[in-house]
Amino acid sequence: MAGGGPLSDRPASPRPPLPKQEFDWIFSRVPRLTVEVVIGSPRRGVLLTLRDIEPCRGLWHLPGGTVRFGEPLVDAVTRVARDELGVVVTVGPLLGAIEYPSHYENGLDSPVGLAFSAEIAGPQDPPAAGRWFTTLPAEIHDEQRAFLTEHVLGPAARSVADDGDRRRE
Repeated sequence: MAGGGPLSDRPASPRPPLPKQEFDWIFSRVPRLTVEVVIGSPRRGVLLTLRDIEPCRGLWHLPGGTVRFGEPLVDAVTRVARDELGVVVTVGPLLGAIEYPSHYENGLDSPVGLAFSAEIAGPQDPPAAGRWFTTLPAEIHDEQRAFLTEHVLGPAARSVADDGDRRRE
C-alpha cells in the first residue's frame, strides 16, 4: 500500500489549537483526550502547577493539555511541559488514565487524561511555574488526588484537606 494508506493522509505536523467556539462545540459532544505530565521525585514529591485560567482557576493540578489532531502523544507531553512549566522533559511510560466526571457533572467537557511519567532533561533552572508537593494540597481535582495517591505518592501523601477531616472526627 505504498503512498496511499491512512498514514500518508496524516498532517505533517499537528494542527494549531481550535478556536474557542469550535472547541466548546466539539467537546460538549465527545470526550476530550488530554495528556498529563507527571514529574515526581522520591525526595521532592510531585510537581504541580496552579491553574490561573478558567475553568478551575485556583486549583493545583498536573500540567496537562489537549492532544491536537495528528499530534503524537509523546510530542503532546513535551509541548505541555514546555508551555506550562518552561522545561524540556524526557517522556517516560504511560502511568494510567484519569477520567474527570467532575468536569461533566459541573457542566464542563468530559476530558480523559493519559498520565505520562516525565523527567526534567539535564540541568535546567527549576520550573518557576510549578511547586513540589509531598502532601497534596486541598485545592486539587479529586480525580488527580486519587490518581497521584494510588500511582505516584502513596497513601501517606493524603491531602491537607484529608488530614483536616481526620482531625475533626
